[in-house]
Amino acid sequence: MAEILVETEGTLAIVSLSNPGKMNAIDVAMWRSLAQVFNRLSNDDSLRCVILRGSDGNFAAGADIEEFPSVRNSLEQGIRYHTEIMAQALDAIAGCRHPTLAAIEGVCVGGGLELACACDIRIASPQARFGIPIGRLGFALAPGELQPLLQLVGKAAALEILLEGRIFEAAEAKEKGLLQRVVDHPVAEARHAAARISRGAPLAARMHKKMISRLCPAPEPLTEEEMRDGLSTLASDDYREGVASFLEKRPPNFSGK
Repeated sequence: MAEILVETEGTLAIVSLSNPGKMNAIDVAMWRSLAQVFNRLSNDDSLRCVILRGSDGNFAAGADIEEFPSVRNSLEQGIRYHTEIMAQALDAIAGCRHPTLAAIEGVCVGGGLELACACDIRIASPQARFGIPIGRLGFALAPGELQPLLQLVGKAAALEILLEGRIFEAAEAKEKGLLQRVVDHPVAEARHAAARISRGAPLAARMHKKMISRLCPAPEPLTEEEMRDGLSTLASDDYREGVASFLEKRPPNFSGK
């Protein structure tokens, strides 16, 4: 059963992604649950830190592609999926008043990497693997989801990650700026980091998050036309071929249409 698990230990909340047998691929119900969970945790003044992790040795293998033929089968569905379902979850994590840490083991790709990028601090094991190979599925990263990646790694690395669609290891992810730390036991290290954060003044931590977010350069919001254009690949033949080839476990045959 796919679900979002929440444990509270004093001033620390631990949120776990769980989708057994699918490397914690995130389905629609999980995206919606993440938004609800992080909004609730953000409003809990007893907390001082939140750790996001995956269950059973993986962080998350991205969105659940098996759902795409029913929940993202047209441009209009795709726009709703990205701007209403995924965006609400990612915004809730990024907007959480408490410091957030991603403790990353195993696979952290696609939507999983987007979740990690929404956190304040990312700590991974040396064996963790990263990437956004959506070009193989025939569509582009949604504009609102591209911005956090671009802010972390910059133009050159973002282009490399998206154009090549290569899966790379934690050492390279740290070089690119995706990670702050690579350690053998990322969950334990995240707990240590959370303890250090929790010893500080919670109002100061929340204000640091607020002011750093305010002071970071941000582009003008995209127009509705630009947002629609950024998601237009979801109406392409290549998108349908990419999803079909993934589900049929065969190489895609893209036509550029």
